[in-house]
Amino acid sequence: MNIPKPYVPMLLGAVRDAVLYNEQLLTSETLRNRDDYEEHLVHLTQFLEYLKEEYKSKEDEYGLKLEQVIPE
Repeated sequence: MNIPKPYVPMLLGAVRDAVLYNEQLLTSETLRNRDDYEEHLVHLTQFLEYLKEEYKSKEDEYGLKLEQVIPE
């Protein structure tokens, strides 16, 4: 898959936001089927790590350091 360069930072940010949202969702007391959400969070976290590694390998092409795109 070839993702246009301007979309890469948005993709990283969106997946990071999804991870943060799902982490907070797991603290909800009204949540049912917690196991499904935990599994989803694991997959999101793994996806984010994959995207970060890919971004790091092509950081020079994008012109921004990973830390500038998604500060930790």
